[in-house]
Amino acid sequence: MKKDFLHYQAQTSPHPLTLQVSRASGSYIYDQDNNAHLDFVAGVSACTLGHCHPKVVDAITKQASEYMHVMVYGEYVQEPAVTYTKFLASLLPSNLETTYLVNSGTEAIEGALKLAKRTTKRHKIVAAHNSYHGNTMGSMSVSGAESQKSAYRPLVPGTTFINFNSDKDLEKITTDTAAVILETIQGGAGFIVPKNNFLQKVRARCTAVGALLILDEIQPGFGRTGKLFAFEHYNCVPDILVIGKGMASGMPVGAFVASNQIMKNLQSNPKLGHITTFGGNPVIAAASLATLQELTSSNLIIETLEKEKLFKKLLKHKYITEIRGKGLMLAVMLVNADITNYVVMHCAKNRLILFWLLFEPKALRISPPLTISNEEIRQGCALILEALDSYKK
Repeated sequence: MKKDFLHYQAQTSPHPLTLQVSRASGSYIYDQDNNAHLDFVAGVSACTLGHCHPKVVDAITKQASEYMHVMVYGEYVQEPAVTYTKFLASLLPSNLETTYLVNSGTEAIEGALKLAKRTTKRHKIVAAHNSYHGNTMGSMSVSGAESQKSAYRPLVPGTTFINFNSDKDLEKITTDTAAVILETIQGGAGFIVPKNNFLQKVRARCTAVGALLILDEIQPGFGRTGKLFAFEHYNCVPDILVIGKGMASGMPVGAFVASNQIMKNLQSNPKLGHITTFGGNPVIAAASLATLQELTSSNLIIETLEKEKLFKKLLKHKYITEIRGKGLMLAVMLVNADITNYVVMHCAKNRLILFWLLFEPKALRISPPLTISNEEIRQGCALILEALDSYKK
């Protein structure tokens, strides 16, 4: 199986981890020998309710037995998508009322950028250095790491980059700007949180010059930071909200949300301003609804902040310089990248799943399912500390 995997399935790096999965449940992924691997990554923040949460599985099974794909997005009335988007709107500020369901976070970014240009009739975008918004050509164009982009130029023109948390860079947002796009918490850069009311200042600047504010909550959304959406921590409401990853507990999905007035700009001049075959798929929408219902009817979101405290209490070591992030979106910063690589690989041998961040080689990603127990946190942290203790320069 491993040989076929490497030959027949396209790879994204020269050295994939190649854990052969037989099943997954809760906080664990099981290999072909039925060994349980404790998951501190959750499919890179995607498996919000853990693996194969029974309510999500039931929703998927029920919907799949009734109907699956029937028509391209936006033509037929399909109850799972309508129920989901109405419920989501009830939980968001009043200007975020209409949702366009798509297949992934990167497609949602593409749709949001198109919507901003169509609404403002401007074409210039302001984004942040070291940002990550996806890997399609448009989303890559507004991502801020040149190392990821240089091989694919020319990209979509018209993007100016600012430094996240830099007040002086706000002057680069002008009356020519269609939109400012920011991650509410920068992911690939090392889980950098906004400071000194930075997002509020960006919001005010956008309003002053008539630009739209797009907040990318693909990773921090759906309870991961201790609020349903991270922007709730920072008193900053976007014009367009982009979501994905943990939205459907591991099913492929994304969406962008705006006012009904703004969203109508995709209906005409030209018609079919954004189209997608499988966006709003009823099975995916059912999984999204089950996830959102569980998050809002349980204490999982509130408990996320307590679990953050537990991680920070346990993870103290001479090689740990700080722990960045919020809730269960944590970056353990180590002294150097060699230690990070060692810990990831050493813990993999001891059946603890950890991972890296895109642009910060010293960061150790911790983004487990929100359903992870305190005991599982203690077990995993003990393995991390054991790995750090065993590291030899």
